Amino acid sequence: MSKHVRVEKDGPITTVILDRPEARNAVDPAIAEALFGAFEAFDADPAARVAVFWGAGGAFCAGFDLKFAATSAMTGVPVSIALPADGPKMPRGPMGPTRLALSKPVIAAVAGPAVAGGMELALWCDCRVMEEDAYFGVYCRRWGVPLLDGGTVRLPRIVGQGRALDIIMTGRQVTAEEAHRIGLCERIAPRGRARQIAEEMAREIARFPQECVRADRRSVHETWDLSMRDALTREWVNAEDARRLAAAGAGRFASGAGRHGDFSKI
Repeated sequence: MSKHVRVEKDGPITTVILDRPEARNAVDPAIAEALFGAFEAFDADPAARVAVFWGAGGAFCAGFDLKFAATSAMTGVPVSIALPADGPKMPRGPMGPTRLALSKPVIAAVAGPAVAGGMELALWCDCRVMEEDAYFGVYCRRWGVPLLDGGTVRLPRIVGQGRALDIIMTGRQVTAEEAHRIGLCERIAPRGRARQIAEEMAREIARFPQECVRADRRSVHETWDLSMRDALTREWVNAEDARRLAAAGAGRFASGAGRHGDFSKI
């Protein structure tokens, strides 16, 4: 694993840390490979339930390392290393994990810039917590570098086609306030607290029966482009394992747990 990627675990919560603050956490191929491996390991870890993705040093990620890209173009070294497809997996994206389809949720904790490929990393996550002075932007627009890690696919699905095209084509800055208003982030945190609030959110998710959490999450991801009939069928199939455990949860409710919205003892 690259020295610029660290993993910290706290019970069921795994925090993947991009730690290259001197370059505003810009990603090169070695870092991309390390991020890919870190999230694959999280997904395979039976003790891990939710991941938080955070950039150290006050920046989430400034995108792909354009200094490396310029050098590699001159020396013939490939800018990104596409891994061969392995079963249902797709080749790795230049930024690392953006083509992984994980079975567990990931929350982005965004401080400072999350721009170009860094924005695409945040879009790959299930939810985004942004500090009040953080921002998104397709800053690679200025240099003629296209979005290669799912930005043109995920952004319009989150904010709608018109807003997505505005952000993509102009390359303008999107503040945390605007991101929250248009649904591009779910929570705003005070400066310096994105990781803390994202980890609190992760712990809240991790408390619940995971078969049900993952079934509902999987249904949201898998039914986006299906017809209503096919989507409803997929929802039913996805929930098959969780339905088997629902009787036990209903029994806990019947015995008095969780009444009146109290989730403190579930």
